[in-house]
Amino acid sequence: MHTGIYLGGEWRQGSDNEVLAVQDPSNEEIIAEVSAASEADAIAAVDCAEQAGKDWAKRAPRERAEVLRKAFELLIANSDEIAELIVRENGKCLRDARGETAYAAEFFRWYAEEAVRNVGDLYIAPSGANRIVVQSQPVGVSVLVTPWNFPAAMATRKIAPALAAGCSVILKPASETPLTALAIAAYLEQAGVPPGVVNVLPSNHSGRMVAAMLADPRVRKLSFTGSTEVGRILLAEAAKTVVNCSMELGGNAPFLVCADADVDAAVEGAMIAKMRNGGEACTAANRFYVHDAVMDEFSDKFTAKMQALKIGPGLDPDVDLGPLINQKARQDVHALVTDAVDKGASTLTGGEAVGDKGYFYAATVLLEVPETAELLREEIFGPVAPLVGFSDEDHAIAMANQTQYGLIAYLYTEDLRKGMAMAERLDAGMIGLNRGLVSDPAAPFGGTKQSGIGREGAHDGMLEFLEKKYIAVAW
Repeated sequence: MHTGIYLGGEWRQGSDNEVLAVQDPSNEEIIAEVSAASEADAIAAVDCAEQAGKDWAKRAPRERAEVLRKAFELLIANSDEIAELIVRENGKCLRDARGETAYAAEFFRWYAEEAVRNVGDLYIAPSGANRIVVQSQPVGVSVLVTPWNFPAAMATRKIAPALAAGCSVILKPASETPLTALAIAAYLEQAGVPPGVVNVLPSNHSGRMVAAMLADPRVRKLSFTGSTEVGRILLAEAAKTVVNCSMELGGNAPFLVCADADVDAAVEGAMIAKMRNGGEACTAANRFYVHDAVMDEFSDKFTAKMQALKIGPGLDPDVDLGPLINQKARQDVHALVTDAVDKGASTLTGGEAVGDKGYFYAATVLLEVPETAELLREEIFGPVAPLVGFSDEDHAIAMANQTQYGLIAYLYTEDLRKGMAMAERLDAGMIGLNRGLVSDPAAPFGGTKQSGIGREGAHDGMLEFLEKKYIAVAW
C-alpha cells in the first residue's frame, strides 16, 4: 500500500510535509495516513508531465497500446487486492468493489485497442484548389480530478484514453479515497508507463492545487468527475486560460415503470439501478415514477427486496449494503428523507441510521412522495428510493425531464416500439431501456444539461484528449 505522492516516477513526501488521514467508513478508524501534495508539488508535476509527455506522444500507437494491455492484465491479476483496498477506504460491499475492479481494468483493455485507431481525413477542397488533410494530435498535459465513489474506475476511465491518445496526466484523486489511485499508479509503473507520464497527487487543498495547475499555460486539458456545484467552479477557473474541459457531473435519474412493464424485471432492474454502490453513484436511480396500475405490485416487491438487504462492513462477503462515505453524507441523506416525510411521504421501509459505529443507513423506500420534496430535486447519493405514481405517460416524461440534470434515465415497458419512442423524448445522455445497468467502456458515457460536457468511454473518450489539426496542401 503506497502512501506517498507519485511524482515524476518517484514515491515521495509532499513538499509541505502534510498528511491526510484515510478513514474506514464502516468503523470510523484511520487506516492510513497519506502524504498530501502542495501547490508547489502540483507545478512540479506539470514540469514532469510536460517533459515526459513529449516522448510519450512520439511513441508508436502500438507501443502505447501494449503498455495499456499490460496494465489491464496487472489489474485483473491483482483484482482481489484492489477490491479489498476499495472496500477499506470507500466502504462499499465486496461484491460491488469486485465489479468496479473488473470495470476499471476493462478501460485499459478497451483503450489498448483504441490507441491504434487515431484516424484522420483526406479529401479535396470543394474548389479543387487543394487537399484538406486532417489529423488528430494529443491535446497535451491533462489534469484529471476524480471522486471517491468509484476510486478505481473513475481513475482508469480518464487515464486510459489520455495515455492512448499520447497525453501525460496528473491525477488528483478524492481526499477520502487516495489509496486506490496510488495503487493503480504502481501497476501502471509495472506495466511500463515512463516516469512523469502519470503523476498522482492526493491533497488536503484540492481547490487551490487544481487552480494552480489550471493557471499554468502548459496544462491543456481538464477532465473532472464530481458534483455539478464543483464543476461550475472548475469551469470558471478553466475559462481564465481557456483550458479544454470534459465534465461528468451530477445526476437525478428517473426510473419509469409503465403499465405494461414486466414488474419482476423492473424490480430487479430497480435494485441494480438504485443500490449498486449503495446508491452512491451519479447513475443511481433517484426518482421512481410508477404507473398506478402496477404501483401496488411494484412497491410491495421492491420493498421486500430492499428489506432483505444485509447491512454491514463491506468485507463480509454476505453483506449487500455497506456504509455511506462519511458522517456528512449520512446526515445529508437523512435530511432529505425527513423533508419528504414531513411533507407527506410515507415510509415503507428504512428511513433511519443504523448502528453505533460506521456511517450506515437503512435501505429506504418512500411512497406518495410529493412534488415539493427536496429529494425529487436533489441527487440523493444514498440507499433511498422515492416512489411517485402516474397515470399518463406524457406526464411521466414531463416529470422525468423536469430537472437541471440529464445524465441517465431508466424505462421499463414490454412494448419496444413505445419504449424507443419514449427513450427519444427523455432528456438524458444515456437511457437504460429494460436494463438497470448501462455503463460500458465501449459506450459513450455522459449527459445533457448540467450533467456535463463531453463523453467518456467508447472512441469518443479518446477524442476528448485529441485536437484536430487541418493542413491545406496542393500537389
